[in-house]
Amino acid sequence: MTTKLNAAWEQVRRDLRASSGAKVFDQWLKPAVLIEGSDIERVRLGLPSRFMTNYVKGHYADRLTLAFRAALPGVRSVTVETMASASQTVRVVADAPAGAEAAEAAAVRPIAAPAAAPRRADDRFAFDPRFTFDRFVTDASNRVAFNAAQALADRGPPRFSPLYIHGGTGQGKTHLLHAIGHGFQTANPSARAIYMSAERFMFEFVQAVRARDTFAFKARLRSVDMLMIDDLQFIAGKDSTQEECFHTVNEFMTAGKRLVIAADRSPQMLEGVEPRLVSRLGAGLVTDIKSPDFALRRAILNAKLAEMQTAVPDEVLELLAMRITANVRELEGALNRLVAYAQLIGEEVTMDFALQTLGEVLRGSQRRVTIDEIQKAVSAHFEVKQLDLVSERRAVSIARPRQIAMYLAKRLTTRSLPEIGRKFGNRDHSTVIHAVRRIEDLRGKDREIDGAVRSLMRQLES
Repeated sequence: MTTKLNAAWEQVRRDLRASSGAKVFDQWLKPAVLIEGSDIERVRLGLPSRFMTNYVKGHYADRLTLAFRAALPGVRSVTVETMASASQTVRVVADAPAGAEAAEAAAVRPIAAPAAAPRRADDRFAFDPRFTFDRFVTDASNRVAFNAAQALADRGPPRFSPLYIHGGTGQGKTHLLHAIGHGFQTANPSARAIYMSAERFMFEFVQAVRARDTFAFKARLRSVDMLMIDDLQFIAGKDSTQEECFHTVNEFMTAGKRLVIAADRSPQMLEGVEPRLVSRLGAGLVTDIKSPDFALRRAILNAKLAEMQTAVPDEVLELLAMRITANVRELEGALNRLVAYAQLIGEEVTMDFALQTLGEVLRGSQRRVTIDEIQKAVSAHFEVKQLDLVSERRAVSIARPRQIAMYLAKRLTTRSLPEIGRKFGNRDHSTVIHAVRRIEDLRGKDREIDGAVRSLMRQLES
């Protein structure tokens, strides 16, 4: 094939990705390859299954012809063929990694039917570059899952398979799956791995059944060295998909290949899933990722901030770590939003800016704290009576805890200033304002006061 034709094909791929959208392009057009023997007048494209060939012919034939003619005026016709239909040698042009789209990632290899299905262009480049082992922050809540993931990515025979990772939404399961893919392909450059969601597994299988072309689907999955399926809970109640999933899992276990499964609950807790599939999933290593505690949430924010190379005050990071407790993805998203907003409008990130920008997020994640709870916590911390906080006593040993309690009431509740004043011995709202400003000032000067406030906030919001 000429250099001009290869260049035109790359241009056509970029144009179709831009016009069709990444999702549609990846599903139907990305697997297409130039078939050896194509020339400038007659271009031949190959796809791995008859169903995909028919779909592309019906929906993209004219667009492909026009796109090729725009890039290379000498093109007269563009035909789309199923590569498994005959012995062919194809030139596979894969999408280049982000930041290097113009670079050609190509390999020449023979494809002979009815051998294993042709290697898809996305088999090696399906892993998110952001999700690597060195970017995964660990502690006791996720260390077993992390160590197991690293072990499965190492070179040599797998010590266990399947690896089943379960945990709540946004806890890092998908991150670990992509990290395994990166690590495995780094340790085994010639190996092939596929990552797909359970929804994608189901969609491709159903489409193959409808097209009476399940061979290509099965061959593609079972010819790789590692298969990762995410969000397995979505196949619950889908009998035919579960049947195929069971046979796929069985094949990988029998062949001693690497298999990684992720879901939001343990195998035994999967409702609507066949017992025999549950049994297979539990036969390897089952490990969970628990909700992160405050220390891990804070460490995750620190790691994320280091990547951003920007400054955010510690008190803002602590606010995010205290308020957004259940979901790491939401925690990182809040930090991304905060920094992006500040950069877009040229503002400095402060506590007031954070409260204004993330008000809905913080309120939605905030546990309802009452003024009575605040008074009890402050009196216990400073070893004073709760009645003293609402009394007329003005000794510093009483006045300072009272001011801290008022400050916390303003920060942690939705009560108005007059309402807070009434809860502290019917004091005027101006007294509450003075207390809030005084504690804000002292937090910047007195480490003991600042430490007490931080400790009380963590205790009240936990």
